[in-house]
Amino acid sequence: MNQIISTIGSIFKPVQDLYNRAFNANKYAAGIGLSVIITTALFFVMVVLISLGDSGMKEDKSVKLTDVVMPERQIDTFMAEVDKPEQPEEQPEDIAQPELDLQPLTGLDVSIAKPKANFKAGGNFFRDGEYIPLFKVQPIYPRRAQERGTQGYAIVTMTITASGTVEDAKPLEGYCGDPTNPETEFRPCTIFNSASTRAAQKLKYKPKIVDGKPTPVEGVLHRFTFIMEQD
Repeated sequence: MNQIISTIGSIFKPVQDLYNRAFNANKYAAGIGLSVIITTALFFVMVVLISLGDSGMKEDKSVKLTDVVMPERQIDTFMAEVDKPEQPEEQPEDIAQPELDLQPLTGLDVSIAKPKANFKAGGNFFRDGEYIPLFKVQPIYPRRAQERGTQGYAIVTMTITASGTVEDAKPLEGYCGDPTNPETEFRPCTIFNSASTRAAQKLKYKPKIVDGKPTPVEGVLHRFTFIMEQD
């Protein structure tokens, strides 16, 4: 290894000495000359490498297929022109129509009785009738009445609208007592009024029909009874 380095040093030593002399004389001229020498050397190295690479490439021996061109062919069709039939020299005679005996029949009644339609003026599809309860809500038992074991009932007055809902529900009167005992003496109380009013507002009715039209009804009374279950 030392021998190779010494050989390379002995080869480049004259060049180094020449460069040192040129640099001492004019450093700019020495730099330009050195760059020209290096560029020329690199150019020759690239030429040598390209020539060596071209010589090492294998010759392309692959066979290229030529483009396939279909020859023009005339396609024969199976449709052939058909000659129109010649018109007949003589027109065919008209077919004779059968003769019918259209004389009126005598002694037979062939008339058909027409149906009579019976229509009545006025009226409508809705029958008049009173309001009918459709949906009833069970009121919530007041907690204070449960704690005291109080029973009784409340009467609510309200208005049934044309759509069957309830408006203007108000407590009319309320009584405390045992509704299951006919001998009970009821006393007036208001403990069930609020629960009865809230339940009345949720009632649903089929509205009253007058002359085929739904009609609101005012002053409808409804009774809500409050009875505690026996254990």
